[in-house]
Amino acid sequence: MSDIFGSAITGLGAYRPHQVVTNSDISARTEVTPEWIEERTGIRTRYRASAEETVPVMAAEAGGKALAMADVDPSEVDLLILATATKRDRIPGGAPEVAHRIGIPATGAFDLNAACAGFAYSVALASNAVRLGEARNVLVVGAEHLSEFIDPNDPATYVIFGDGAGAAVVSRSETAGIGPVVWGSDGRRAPILGTTWGADGKEYASMNGPLVYRWSTKNVPPVARQACAKAGLDIADIDWFVPHQANLRIIEQLAEILEIPEEKVAVDVVDTGNTSAASVPLALSRLHESGRTRPGDKVLLLGFGAGLAYAGQVVRMP
Repeated sequence: MSDIFGSAITGLGAYRPHQVVTNSDISARTEVTPEWIEERTGIRTRYRASAEETVPVMAAEAGGKALAMADVDPSEVDLLILATATKRDRIPGGAPEVAHRIGIPATGAFDLNAACAGFAYSVALASNAVRLGEARNVLVVGAEHLSEFIDPNDPATYVIFGDGAGAAVVSRSETAGIGPVVWGSDGRRAPILGTTWGADGKEYASMNGPLVYRWSTKNVPPVARQACAKAGLDIADIDWFVPHQANLRIIEQLAEILEIPEEKVAVDVVDTGNTSAASVPLALSRLHESGRTRPGDKVLLLGFGAGLAYAGQVVRMP
């Protein structure tokens, strides 16, 4: 049996597509105004990927940056997990292509679809692989091309979703830098957030916004408290809160319920939109880039969305 090692996030990386879409751009294609969009969602801009900026392409860009920050050579990566729900070609998975693009030789590689909770799920699996000695370093990437799945005739989805990728390197550590995960699902309510087929024969994202809001603000706070408790902490001990960037109203309500001060909450959704599995690593990476964090800061990660799947854990900032 292998020894139990520590695990920690040692590098972060982000990729946002080149095209920035403003609320005025959205308004020109829909019947809603820029003011309505910002009031309802808090979003001002989001990024839309081109046809060339595929899920694997964006994932490789973010992953390469994370490896550079961690000072980990691609040959030292033993596992790559790609969290995504929007790779249009379902077979083969995108993770092997991501590894090839980065130059990681013969690594284990697989895709994971837990939608907006995908990154938190993947970090937990990566941590377990490292702690059990099955991997020295694991590259975890959340990447989404949601713009391929949104209908301009459906403001509920068209105004909020964006594209992008965020990545983290999970490495062996002398200390425990990733706490136990709290995860679960509520399949009874899965239909309130998923996909449907349009009259044009295309698959589009569908969402009952009010029900998603009520479910998340009621069911997600206990997950946050449990994740802190499993890490031996109280909510008040947390230095930073990085939730799924669903929309600004949900983020603010969760912070209020959990009594987390505004200055401790990572808010990336205003500029980046809702990017599903990419939202937590994108927000975490931007928080690190802001210069406001210190190595070792305690961060509560919280993912939740379609499924309805959810997961949370406390990690230490690299």
